[in-house]
Amino acid sequence: MTAVSLITGGAGGMGLATAKVVGQDRAVVLCDVRQDRLDGAAAALKDLGVAVTAVNCDVTDRRAVDALFETVSRLGTLVSVIHTAGVSPSMGDAEYVMRTNALGTLNVDEAFYGAATDGAAIVNVASMAAYLLPAELIPTSAFPLALQDTEAFMTEMLAACAIAPEEARSGISYAISKSFVRWYSSSQAERFNGRGLRIVSVSPGSVDTEMGRLEEQAGAGAMVADAAVPRWGKPEEMAELLAFCAGDKAGYLTGTDILNDGGVVASMTERARLAAASSS
Repeated sequence: MTAVSLITGGAGGMGLATAKVVGQDRAVVLCDVRQDRLDGAAAALKDLGVAVTAVNCDVTDRRAVDALFETVSRLGTLVSVIHTAGVSPSMGDAEYVMRTNALGTLNVDEAFYGAATDGAAIVNVASMAAYLLPAELIPTSAFPLALQDTEAFMTEMLAACAIAPEEARSGISYAISKSFVRWYSSSQAERFNGRGLRIVSVSPGSVDTEMGRLEEQAGAGAMVADAAVPRWGKPEEMAELLAFCAGDKAGYLTGTDILNDGGVVASMTERARLAAASSS
């Protein structure tokens, strides 16, 4: 059977870059909600000799996600999913951001859990933003609701976002939604392992993609300038890590998050420590 990797958000910068890596030795199913961008990405991959199937899919629609995995099953054996689909704070309100990033991840991962066979892996894209929001603002105790009642989950998440002024809520929602991605990828590891599956998350910093640059004026630019590695990350750098995490060489890697942010969190943490020490 043909080995197949599914990449959500495949028309985006990280998704397409990852498809170019994993497509070197397996067939790729590229999923995205933007048909014009999806067509262009699929054409670019075909020009590189990648066996690619493009599927328009909104990850917030569970039935559409289930149909996506049925398409994958008809093409071969699913060996990995790299879930890059998501939105940034500048792309919508708090509810849209939460539904896309948190429930979109839930839909894709739960469908993967039901469809994949022993040895398969899923890699979820979280964000360094999950490390920067104070822990007391993250409603972690309500995260398990997502597996029981998605609307109750949404109610709790949006209530947590409501501590901020309206104009800041999409940013809070982004950080909370990506914290959920980290939590899910860790908390469900044992359950996934029961079916021989691995689950990992990767938290990128500011990446030089169309979506990443949307946040340049909203604070990302300043964080990049002050990082240990003072530049934007390259999609190709993220792609290599995502592909590795999803591959056989990472067979012992599960239930954890890998922060790949150019040292932003490390720099900010150390500077905060020094500032606190100097003022005491």
